[in-house]
Amino acid sequence: MAGSEPVTSPDQRKPGHRKAGRIGAVLSALALIAMIFNNNEVTGMEKIWLIGIAVGLIVVVVGDSILRRNGLRS
Repeated sequence: MAGSEPVTSPDQRKPGHRKAGRIGAVLSALALIAMIFNNNEVTGMEKIWLIGIAVGLIVVVVGDSILRRNGLRS
């Protein structure tokens, strides 16, 4: 046996930039919403996709903050 340490990848050992990731996700969601209003060629199905992706990004950011606040994620 090699040892009792769990196998992890290098990016799991080194923490990332959480705040930059959150800011990037929120700015991306805002950019997607802005695309709906600034482009005349966006039709119904594209609007659904843009709104869905933007909502998905916001849900991930809010879910991550809730999990971290409750101590379920490091």
